[in-house]
Amino acid sequence: MMLGKVIGTVWSTRKDENLVGSKFLIVRELDLDYKPLNNYVVAVDSVGAGVGEIILAAQGSSARQTAITKNKPVDAVIMAIVDKLDISVKEKLTEADKN
Repeated sequence: MMLGKVIGTVWSTRKDENLVGSKFLIVRELDLDYKPLNNYVVAVDSVGAGVGEIILAAQGSSARQTAITKNKPVDAVIMAIVDKLDISVKEKLTEADKN
């Protein structure tokens, strides 16, 4: 999974019939401090996310495991909208990085 921020929408009026009705969003990857990284992905939205929201996305074959993406030609899916990150997890990761 990746942590990301929705920064835009992709409009596509002609697409594979398996993707009709799918909403495509542009996601920029974030680190644990919500700082933007240089990775972008276009993801199918399965949870009603919108521009500006922090999300979790699955990529690769895992992206085809949601109810709306099963057996469809997608590489990324937004499967959760993030409410907050637990800071104690971040501190544990920082300590682990030092060792």
